[in-house]
Amino acid sequence: MDFGLVLQADPPASAVVGLMRRAERNGFRYGWTFDSAVLWQEPFVIYSRVLEHTERLIVGPMVTNPGTRTWEVTASTFATLNEMYGNRTVCGIGRGDSAMRVAGRKPNTLARLGEAMGVIRDLAEGREAQVDGSALRLPWVRDGKLPIWMAAYGPKALALAGEKADGFILQLADPYLTEWMIKSVRTAASDAGRDPDAVKICVAAPAYVGDGTPESLAHAREQCRWFGGMVGNHVADLVTRYGEHSGLVPEELTEYIKKRQGYDYAHHGRSGNPDTAFVPDSIVDRFCLLGPPEAHIEKLRALRSLGVDQFAVYAMHDAKESTIDAYGEVVIPALN
Repeated sequence: MDFGLVLQADPPASAVVGLMRRAERNGFRYGWTFDSAVLWQEPFVIYSRVLEHTERLIVGPMVTNPGTRTWEVTASTFATLNEMYGNRTVCGIGRGDSAMRVAGRKPNTLARLGEAMGVIRDLAEGREAQVDGSALRLPWVRDGKLPIWMAAYGPKALALAGEKADGFILQLADPYLTEWMIKSVRTAASDAGRDPDAVKICVAAPAYVGDGTPESLAHAREQCRWFGGMVGNHVADLVTRYGEHSGLVPEELTEYIKKRQGYDYAHHGRSGNPDTAFVPDSIVDRFCLLGPPEAHIEKLRALRSLGVDQFAVYAMHDAKESTIDAYGEVVIPALN
Protein backbone atom coordinates (compact mmCIF):
# COMPACT_ATOMS: atom_id res chain seq x y z
CA MET A 1 0.00 0.00 0.00
CA ASP A 2 1.36 3.43 -0.98
CA PHE A 3 0.94 6.56 1.12
CA GLY A 4 0.51 10.17 0.11
CA LEU A 5 0.45 13.52 1.87
CA VAL A 6 -2.13 16.15 0.85
CA LEU A 7 -1.54 19.82 1.71
CA GLN A 8 -3.00 23.18 0.86
CA ALA A 9 -0.59 25.55 -0.89
CA ASP A 10 -0.69 28.15 1.85
CA PRO A 11 2.21 30.58 2.16
CA PRO A 12 5.00 30.28 2.86
CA ALA A 13 5.57 27.78 0.08
CA SER A 14 8.79 26.75 1.82
CA ALA A 15 6.66 25.17 4.56
CA VAL A 16 4.89 23.00 1.97
CA VAL A 17 8.25 21.93 0.56
CA GLY A 18 9.52 21.14 4.04
CA LEU A 19 6.53 18.97 4.91
CA MET A 20 6.82 17.10 1.61
CA ARG A 21 10.49 16.39 2.34
CA ARG A 22 9.52 15.18 5.80
CA ALA A 23 6.89 12.92 4.25
CA GLU A 24 9.41 11.34 1.86
CA ARG A 25 11.81 10.67 4.73
CA ASN A 26 8.95 8.90 6.51
CA GLY A 27 8.16 6.57 3.61
CA PHE A 28 5.42 8.50 1.80
CA ARG A 29 5.53 8.01 -1.95
CA TYR A 30 3.12 10.74 -3.14
CA GLY A 31 2.84 14.46 -2.44
CA TRP A 32 -0.45 16.13 -3.36
CA THR A 33 -1.82 19.66 -3.00
CA PHE A 34 -5.14 21.38 -3.52
CA ASP A 35 -5.41 23.40 -6.74
CA SER A 36 -7.58 26.51 -6.46
CA ALA A 37 -5.88 29.60 -7.85
CA VAL A 38 -7.78 32.18 -5.79
CA LEU A 39 -7.69 30.40 -2.44
CA TRP A 40 -4.10 29.13 -2.49
CA GLN A 41 -0.74 29.69 -4.15
CA GLU A 42 0.00 28.22 -7.57
CA PRO A 43 0.83 24.54 -6.95
CA PHE A 44 2.87 23.83 -10.06
CA VAL A 45 5.47 26.40 -9.04
CA ILE A 46 5.72 24.66 -5.68
CA TYR A 47 5.93 21.20 -7.29
CA SER A 48 9.14 22.24 -9.01
CA ARG A 49 10.74 23.00 -5.65
CA VAL A 50 9.37 19.82 -4.07
CA LEU A 51 10.76 17.71 -6.89
CA GLU A 52 14.12 19.46 -6.69
CA HIS A 53 14.40 18.73 -2.97
CA THR A 54 13.18 15.13 -3.00
CA GLU A 55 14.41 12.00 -4.74
CA ARG A 56 11.44 9.68 -5.22
CA LEU A 57 8.28 11.61 -4.34
CA ILE A 58 5.60 11.73 -7.04
CA VAL A 59 3.67 15.01 -7.01
CA GLY A 60 0.39 16.30 -8.38
CA PRO A 61 -2.85 18.16 -7.70
CA MET A 62 -5.76 16.75 -5.73
CA VAL A 63 -7.35 17.94 -7.85
CA THR A 64 -7.02 20.19 -10.88
CA ASN A 65 -9.83 20.67 -13.41
CA PRO A 66 -10.20 21.30 -17.15
CA GLY A 67 -11.54 24.83 -16.78
CA THR A 68 -8.97 27.02 -15.04
CA ARG A 69 -6.13 26.30 -17.47
CA THR A 70 -6.21 25.44 -21.16
CA TRP A 71 -5.51 21.77 -21.72
CA GLU A 72 -2.28 22.27 -23.66
CA VAL A 73 -0.94 24.48 -20.87
CA THR A 74 -1.77 21.83 -18.25
CA ALA A 75 -0.13 19.12 -20.36
CA SER A 76 2.95 21.23 -21.07
CA THR A 77 3.39 22.05 -17.38
CA PHE A 78 3.31 18.40 -16.38
CA ALA A 79 5.57 17.42 -19.28
CA THR A 80 8.10 20.09 -18.31
CA LEU A 81 8.26 18.85 -14.73
CA ASN A 82 8.63 15.29 -15.99
CA GLU A 83 11.46 16.25 -18.35
CA MET A 84 13.26 18.03 -15.51
CA TYR A 85 12.73 15.41 -12.79
CA GLY A 86 12.06 12.09 -14.52
CA ASN A 87 8.32 11.35 -14.81
CA ARG A 88 7.50 12.03 -11.16
CA THR A 89 4.08 13.61 -11.60
CA VAL A 90 0.47 12.45 -11.52
CA CYS A 91 -2.55 14.43 -12.66
CA GLY A 92 -5.42 14.28 -10.21
CA ILE A 93 -8.43 15.87 -11.89
CA GLY A 94 -12.14 16.47 -11.35
CA ARG A 95 -15.00 18.70 -12.43
CA GLY A 96 -13.76 21.60 -10.31
CA ASP A 97 -15.44 22.70 -7.09
CA SER A 98 -13.68 25.51 -5.23
CA ALA A 99 -11.47 26.55 -8.16
CA MET A 100 -14.45 27.17 -10.42
CA ARG A 101 -17.07 28.39 -7.97
CA VAL A 102 -14.81 30.91 -6.22
CA ALA A 103 -14.18 32.43 -9.65
CA GLY A 104 -17.92 32.63 -10.36
CA ARG A 105 -18.04 29.68 -12.76
CA LYS A 106 -19.90 26.40 -12.68
CA PRO A 107 -17.99 23.10 -12.38
CA ASN A 108 -17.15 21.48 -15.70
CA THR A 109 -19.43 18.90 -17.27
CA LEU A 110 -18.44 15.25 -17.19
CA ALA A 111 -18.30 15.26 -20.99
CA ARG A 112 -15.72 18.06 -20.92
CA LEU A 113 -13.79 16.33 -18.15
CA GLY A 114 -13.70 13.04 -20.05
CA GLU A 115 -12.40 14.73 -23.20
CA ALA A 116 -9.82 16.73 -21.25
CA MET A 117 -8.37 13.65 -19.55
CA GLY A 118 -7.54 12.05 -22.88
CA VAL A 119 -6.14 15.23 -24.40
CA ILE A 120 -3.94 16.12 -21.43
CA ARG A 121 -2.56 12.58 -21.19
CA ASP A 122 -1.85 12.37 -24.94
CA LEU A 123 -0.12 15.75 -25.14
CA ALA A 124 1.94 15.19 -21.98
CA GLU A 125 3.10 11.82 -23.32
CA GLY A 126 4.06 13.25 -26.73
CA ARG A 127 1.08 12.19 -28.83
CA GLU A 128 -1.08 14.35 -31.06
CA ALA A 129 -4.47 15.45 -29.75
CA GLN A 130 -7.37 17.57 -30.94
CA VAL A 131 -7.82 20.81 -28.96
CA ASP A 132 -10.75 23.00 -30.02
CA GLY A 133 -10.63 21.52 -33.52
CA SER A 134 -6.88 21.91 -33.98
CA ALA A 135 -4.38 19.05 -34.04
CA LEU A 136 -1.66 19.77 -31.48
CA ARG A 137 1.46 17.95 -30.33
CA LEU A 138 4.27 18.93 -27.97
CA PRO A 139 7.25 18.13 -30.24
CA TRP A 140 9.85 18.30 -27.47
CA VAL A 141 8.34 15.56 -25.28
CA ARG A 142 10.44 12.39 -25.09
CA ASP A 143 9.35 9.31 -23.14
CA GLY A 144 6.83 11.29 -21.12
CA LYS A 145 4.43 9.52 -18.76
CA LEU A 146 1.41 11.09 -17.05
CA PRO A 147 -1.13 8.96 -15.19
CA ILE A 148 -4.56 10.62 -14.93
CA TRP A 149 -6.43 9.93 -11.68
CA MET A 150 -10.02 11.15 -11.48
CA ALA A 151 -11.92 12.21 -8.37
CA ALA A 152 -15.57 11.11 -8.28
CA TYR A 153 -18.58 10.38 -6.08
CA GLY A 154 -21.71 10.13 -8.26
CA PRO A 155 -22.70 7.21 -10.51
CA LYS A 156 -21.92 8.90 -13.83
CA ALA A 157 -18.59 10.22 -12.58
CA LEU A 158 -17.65 6.82 -11.15
CA ALA A 159 -18.45 5.26 -14.52
CA LEU A 160 -16.27 7.82 -16.31
CA ALA A 161 -13.39 7.11 -13.96
CA GLY A 162 -13.67 3.41 -14.73
CA GLU A 163 -13.91 3.99 -18.46
CA LYS A 164 -11.07 6.51 -18.94
CA ALA A 165 -8.92 7.21 -15.89
CA ASP A 166 -5.72 5.50 -14.80
CA GLY A 167 -6.73 5.91 -11.18
CA PHE A 168 -9.75 6.75 -9.04
CA ILE A 169 -9.58 9.24 -6.14
CA LEU A 170 -12.19 8.83 -3.40
CA GLN A 171 -12.19 11.59 -0.81
CA LEU A 172 -13.48 9.71 2.23
CA ALA A 173 -12.32 6.65 4.17
CA ASP A 174 -15.55 4.89 5.06
CA PRO A 175 -15.10 1.18 4.22
CA TYR A 176 -18.75 0.61 3.25
CA LEU A 177 -18.85 3.53 0.82
CA THR A 178 -15.36 2.72 -0.44
CA GLU A 179 -16.41 -0.81 -1.34
CA TRP A 180 -19.55 0.46 -3.10
CA MET A 181 -17.66 3.01 -5.17
CA ILE A 182 -14.73 0.76 -6.07
CA LYS A 183 -17.22 -1.80 -7.34
CA SER A 184 -18.86 0.88 -9.52
CA VAL A 185 -15.54 2.00 -10.97
CA ARG A 186 -14.30 -1.49 -11.68
CA THR A 187 -17.60 -2.59 -13.21
CA ALA A 188 -17.43 0.39 -15.57
CA ALA A 189 -13.83 -0.44 -16.46
CA SER A 190 -14.76 -4.03 -17.23
CA ASP A 191 -17.76 -2.95 -19.31
CA ALA A 192 -15.43 -0.67 -21.30
CA GLY A 193 -13.13 -3.60 -22.08
CA ARG A 194 -10.42 -2.52 -19.65
CA ASP A 195 -8.68 -4.52 -16.97
CA PRO A 196 -10.55 -3.36 -13.83
CA ASP A 197 -7.60 -4.15 -11.59
CA ALA A 198 -5.42 -1.81 -13.63
CA VAL A 199 -7.33 1.22 -12.34
CA LYS A 200 -5.46 2.41 -9.24
CA ILE A 201 -7.56 3.25 -6.19
CA CYS A 202 -6.61 6.16 -3.93
CA VAL A 203 -8.55 6.94 -0.75
CA ALA A 204 -7.85 10.42 0.61
CA ALA A 205 -9.01 11.61 4.04
CA PRO A 206 -7.80 13.43 7.14
CA ALA A 207 -5.68 11.38 9.51
CA TYR A 208 -4.99 12.61 13.03
CA VAL A 209 -2.85 10.48 15.33
CA GLY A 210 -3.62 10.89 19.03
CA ASP A 211 -3.01 9.03 22.27
CA GLY A 212 -6.37 7.25 22.45
CA THR A 213 -7.86 9.25 25.31
CA PRO A 214 -11.41 10.67 25.02
CA GLU A 215 -9.99 14.19 25.17
CA SER A 216 -7.57 13.48 22.33
CA LEU A 217 -10.33 11.97 20.19
CA ALA A 218 -12.64 14.93 20.79
CA HIS A 219 -9.87 17.33 19.75
CA ALA A 220 -9.10 15.31 16.63
CA ARG A 221 -12.75 15.37 15.62
CA GLU A 222 -12.88 19.14 15.85
CA GLN A 223 -9.68 19.43 13.82
CA CYS A 224 -11.12 17.21 11.07
CA ARG A 225 -14.83 18.12 11.06
CA TRP A 226 -14.21 20.41 8.09
CA PHE A 227 -13.81 17.32 5.90
CA GLY A 228 -17.44 16.26 6.36
CA GLY A 229 -18.43 19.73 5.20
CA MET A 230 -16.23 19.53 2.13
CA VAL A 231 -17.58 16.11 1.19
CA GLY A 232 -21.10 17.38 1.91
CA ASN A 233 -20.55 20.09 -0.67
CA HIS A 234 -20.13 17.42 -3.34
CA VAL A 235 -22.97 15.31 -1.94
CA ALA A 236 -25.32 18.29 -2.15
CA ASP A 237 -24.58 18.45 -5.88
CA LEU A 238 -25.45 14.75 -6.19
CA VAL A 239 -28.74 15.19 -4.33
CA THR A 240 -29.63 18.10 -6.64
CA ARG A 241 -28.82 16.00 -9.69
CA TYR A 242 -30.22 12.60 -8.72
CA GLY A 243 -32.64 13.21 -5.88
CA GLU A 244 -32.44 12.21 -2.24
CA HIS A 245 -33.85 8.67 -2.56
CA SER A 246 -32.94 7.82 -6.14
CA GLY A 247 -31.06 4.65 -5.24
CA LEU A 248 -28.19 5.91 -7.42
CA VAL A 249 -26.32 7.41 -4.47
CA PRO A 250 -26.06 5.53 -1.15
CA GLU A 251 -28.26 7.04 1.56
CA GLU A 252 -25.34 6.50 3.95
CA LEU A 253 -23.69 9.32 2.00
CA THR A 254 -26.66 11.67 1.61
CA GLU A 255 -28.45 11.38 4.95
CA TYR A 256 -26.09 13.54 7.01
CA ILE A 257 -26.35 16.69 4.83
CA LYS A 258 -30.04 17.33 5.58
CA LYS A 259 -29.08 20.02 8.11
CA ARG A 260 -26.53 21.62 5.81
CA GLN A 261 -27.36 25.31 5.30
CA GLY A 262 -24.71 26.53 2.90
CA TYR A 263 -20.98 26.77 2.36
CA ASP A 264 -18.47 29.62 2.43
CA TYR A 265 -15.35 28.85 0.41
CA ALA A 266 -13.35 31.31 2.52
CA HIS A 267 -13.09 28.46 5.06
CA HIS A 268 -12.72 25.65 2.50
CA GLY A 269 -10.65 22.73 3.78
CA ARG A 270 -9.76 24.39 7.07
CA SER A 271 -10.21 23.29 10.67
CA GLY A 272 -12.69 25.42 12.54
CA ASN A 273 -14.85 25.90 9.43
CA PRO A 274 -18.11 27.40 10.80
CA ASP A 275 -20.14 25.85 7.97
CA THR A 276 -19.51 22.31 9.21
CA ALA A 277 -21.40 22.38 12.51
CA PHE A 278 -24.01 20.11 10.90
CA VAL A 279 -21.46 17.27 10.55
CA PRO A 280 -22.02 14.73 13.37
CA ASP A 281 -19.22 12.93 15.20
CA SER A 282 -20.26 9.66 13.57
CA ILE A 283 -19.50 11.03 10.10
CA VAL A 284 -16.12 12.41 11.20
CA ASP A 285 -15.26 8.99 12.62
CA ARG A 286 -16.41 7.16 9.48
CA PHE A 287 -14.84 9.48 6.92
CA CYS A 288 -11.52 10.10 8.71
CA LEU A 289 -8.79 8.15 10.52
CA LEU A 290 -8.57 9.19 14.15
CA GLY A 291 -7.05 7.79 17.33
CA PRO A 292 -3.82 5.98 18.21
CA PRO A 293 -1.70 4.38 15.47
CA GLU A 294 -3.33 0.98 16.06
CA ALA A 295 -6.74 2.38 15.08
CA HIS A 296 -5.28 3.77 11.84
CA ILE A 297 -3.63 0.45 11.03
CA GLU A 298 -6.87 -1.48 11.59
CA LYS A 299 -8.89 0.77 9.29
CA LEU A 300 -6.19 0.89 6.63
CA ARG A 301 -5.99 -2.90 6.56
CA ALA A 302 -9.74 -2.98 5.96
CA LEU A 303 -9.38 -0.48 3.11
CA ARG A 304 -6.46 -2.40 1.62
CA SER A 305 -8.56 -5.57 1.61
CA LEU A 306 -11.13 -3.73 -0.53
CA GLY A 307 -8.48 -2.98 -3.17
CA VAL A 308 -7.21 0.43 -2.08
CA ASP A 309 -3.71 1.01 -3.50
CA GLN A 310 -2.94 4.32 -1.80
CA PHE A 311 -4.05 6.19 1.29
CA ALA A 312 -3.44 9.93 1.06
CA VAL A 313 -3.35 11.80 4.36
CA TYR A 314 -5.12 15.17 4.42
CA ALA A 315 -2.99 17.15 6.88
CA MET A 316 -5.09 20.28 7.43
CA HIS A 317 -4.88 20.36 11.21
CA ASP A 318 -2.59 21.30 14.10
CA ALA A 319 -0.59 18.06 14.17
CA LYS A 320 0.93 17.83 10.71
CA GLU A 321 4.47 16.95 11.74
CA SER A 322 3.55 14.50 14.49
CA THR A 323 1.05 12.69 12.25
CA ILE A 324 3.59 12.39 9.41
CA ASP A 325 6.17 11.06 11.86
CA ALA A 326 3.74 8.59 13.49
CA TYR A 327 2.86 7.23 10.07
CA GLY A 328 6.51 6.86 9.20
CA GLU A 329 7.43 5.18 12.48
CA VAL A 330 4.45 2.87 13.02
CA VAL A 331 1.66 2.93 10.43
CA ILE A 332 3.47 2.63 7.11
CA PRO A 333 5.77 -0.20 8.29
CA ALA A 334 2.72 -2.11 9.53
CA LEU A 335 1.00 -1.85 6.15
CA ASN A 336 4.09 -2.73 4.13
